Amino acid sequence: MRIAILEDDPVQQELLVRTLVQHLVGMDTVRCQVFDNGKQLQRLLRRESFDLLILDWSVPSLDGMELLHWLRTWKSNRVPVLMLSSRGAEQDVADALAAGADDYVIKPFRPLELRARVRRLVQNGSGGPVRTHQSIGRWTLDAGARSISYLAEPDAQTETHVLTSREFQLVQLLFNRPGQTVSRAHLLEAAGYETEEEPSRTLDSHIYRLRRKLQLDAGRGVSLRAVYGQGYCLDVAKDASA
Repeated sequence: MRIAILEDDPVQQELLVRTLVQHLVGMDTVRCQVFDNGKQLQRLLRRESFDLLILDWSVPSLDGMELLHWLRTWKSNRVPVLMLSSRGAEQDVADALAAGADDYVIKPFRPLELRARVRRLVQNGSGGPVRTHQSIGRWTLDAGARSISYLAEPDAQTETHVLTSREFQLVQLLFNRPGQTVSRAHLLEAAGYETEEEPSRTLDSHIYRLRRKLQLDAGRGVSLRAVYGQGYCLDVAKDASA
């Protein structure tokens, strides 16, 4: 799970990261990236994707509310946003929610409450609670068997592919975000790589093998498209049933 945190107080930064990593461990691998000004995060959001944004209101350069307005106006990928601020007036909370925040927590936060709210936002953002089986059109992912199946016709034999752990993590992330661009760093981290050290061609090699193995193309309901300078997008054919 990738979480971006907009917070300019070093003490709060450390507390947030420690709380999220400790309390969410077991749910997923949690990676937190901290930003102390809004412009810095905005630049990264133009090319990167996250599972959740935690925004403080009062930060330099571009504050949390301004960044939230930009996100909801210009970004097609609707990433969940939790506002975390010392501003606790009723009007402030109402304004943030009206601007598109998914939740609002007043500082000082309570760790267990924050954990529960983050879990809910991430689950809702990926289509609900974690499921063993997930279907898009004629494709079905089975997390227990780490496999993906394709059914060409109702009476046809099911085509099943058992995937490696890395392959399944990549496929699952893309299938959780149909029609959305998933950044290269996000995909590499999902596959268990340290993006700072891993060559970019590693991801391209994985995607190439997945395309060939699964024969992902529009004729089979879903196709995998490279988005220049950003990452990959799983396109779902219009006639594919969800």
